[in-house]
Amino acid sequence: MNEPLAVDLTTVVAEQPDRLLFATVSGAHLYGFPSRDSDVDLRGAHLLPAAELLGLDEPTETRSRMWDQDGVELDLVSHDLRKFVRLMLRRNGYVLEQLLSPLVVHTTDVHAEMIALAPDVLTFHHAHHYQGFAGTQWRLFDKSGELKPLLYTFRALLTGIHLMRSGTVQAHLPTLIEAIDAPSYLPELIAAKAAAEHAPAIGLDVAAVHDDVEKLHDVLEQAQRDSALPGEPLARRALSELVVRVRLER
Repeated sequence: MNEPLAVDLTTVVAEQPDRLLFATVSGAHLYGFPSRDSDVDLRGAHLLPAAELLGLDEPTETRSRMWDQDGVELDLVSHDLRKFVRLMLRRNGYVLEQLLSPLVVHTTDVHAEMIALAPDVLTFHHAHHYQGFAGTQWRLFDKSGELKPLLYTFRALLTGIHLMRSGTVQAHLPTLIEAIDAPSYLPELIAAKAAAEHAPAIGLDVAAVHDDVEKLHDVLEQAQRDSALPGEPLARRALSELVVRVRLER
């Protein structure tokens, strides 16, 4: 489904200061439209020592780092397990895409447990996440005229529709195009984006594209109304127990 990465990421795991529970690739590589000069977005969860959470000082629960390796820009963001799980329970589709990404750099039994619980985190409210993200990306496209935010707009809407209909998270745009009725020009835009990270959208009828985006917003709203997903996450207690158990077992 996704192209292999042209950089060895195994050393990234060994360099982390805290136990890494999982690390996956997100961003354009996950979404199926990386360009030759795309950076590699690494996302994951780690485990802080209990003393850092129990002491008087506020813990640094998120670690962020950007660097260049073998000519490729890497961007790593990792959350402590407790924070990552809290984000999961806030109807945050973004962290679920990271958790469920098939581009796995590092995994553990804890990662597998979190994946198993992910279906019981999904709700019909996740549609709002994808509606909002698509709106933000459309405004960026309207301002910049670049293909990247336009593809992000379509990807978010189609992921939301697929989630509402199937109860599963699918972030790969080429796969979504095959599963959902989408504008026929999207494969051409993906091919054009491959040439450069900030490629301009040339030759598009922006008014017609806007209409297509609005139609998909309507489809997503209808899919939300028809969705069989629950209104609240069902896995809160199980995830809380997981966080406590993993911390104590450290």
